[in-house]
Amino acid sequence: MRKIRIGIIGVGIIGKVHLDNYAKLEGAEVVAACDLNESELQQVAEKYNIPYTYTNFREMLNRDDLDAIDVCLHNNLHAEITIEALKAGKHVYCEKPIAGSYIDGRRMVDMAIECGKNLHVQLSFLYSLETKAAKRLIDEEKLGKLYHARSTGYRRRGRPFVDGYGTKDFNQKKIASGGALFDMGVYRISQLLYLMNTPQVKTITGKTYQEMDMDEKRRQISGFDVEELGVGFVRFEDGLTLDIIESWAIHLNGFEGSSIVGNQGGIRFPSHSNGVNVPFSFHTSVCDMDMDSTFDLGAADYRWHQLDENPDAYDSSQHHWIAALQGRVELLPTAEIALQTILISEGIYLSDRLGREVTAEEVVSMSETHAIKV
Repeated sequence: MRKIRIGIIGVGIIGKVHLDNYAKLEGAEVVAACDLNESELQQVAEKYNIPYTYTNFREMLNRDDLDAIDVCLHNNLHAEITIEALKAGKHVYCEKPIAGSYIDGRRMVDMAIECGKNLHVQLSFLYSLETKAAKRLIDEEKLGKLYHARSTGYRRRGRPFVDGYGTKDFNQKKIASGGALFDMGVYRISQLLYLMNTPQVKTITGKTYQEMDMDEKRRQISGFDVEELGVGFVRFEDGLTLDIIESWAIHLNGFEGSSIVGNQGGIRFPSHSNGVNVPFSFHTSVCDMDMDSTFDLGAADYRWHQLDENPDAYDSSQHHWIAALQGRVELLPTAEIALQTILISEGIYLSDRLGREVTAEEVVSMSETHAIKV
């Protein structure tokens, strides 16, 4: 299959992760990179053998030999640059979350449709072995009728910068729009939406918190004004429900893994609690006896790679992106899943601000652009 020629915008922490992944893919060739930090850009270009570099992304978009653009920037920069790239006739792979607000994400999705181009959002949990196993169990109706899911994300003290991880840009609404929900919650919420076949949101209620102590000097430097803990409850149009707790910092020693349940069975996803790794598990009743079971997912994954068609296309978000652009598989609707995910997160923020449950229509109508003009 032909190689997909890629231009990457942003060569910081996340950009380097993307470049490491592309280096493992025979079907991908990164031929151009763009970043405002010229010295860092040159070092990265040399390390990854990228022949062309730019400090102006529009100059890179003028190239007619690029199939796709990879946007690896902070949340509020996603929308404008993605839209420019789509208008330039390029497919776009965007880092999560899709944007800084629902309305910005909606503009991105609509522009991709208008331009007839693919928009793919990095939702890495969709390609985990556990998600693949859950999808098979659900498709084979081993859970029966689905009715509830729980999204749980845990860090004891893992707030970016103030707890020693990452940069202060994660902590500012003007750059990131949100905190724990936007940074980590996006992975688990999108995973469960995918397994529930992306149901339409009806109502959302929620609350966010920033309560735990932090180093005052780092608080001032970072401009920390986002949530360290977000909780919510979502009702969907078809009767499904979802509850959410996502922590950057909390005085607890662990959460149980995310879960999804139906009237015939339930699934719990892995977690690490009290120093113990809890594996992926399936729960049901057999002959009036309750059964809790685990699987040999390693052996299953080996068989799937030997027997399924294009199994590598689902090994990671970037594997899938390249395989879809090569025409080997149909692109998963990650942009729509990411859009529903941000609708939920923004709904939690709006519910907190108004002090009541909000409808999906209210979130959509009250969503405001957070896009940084470029």
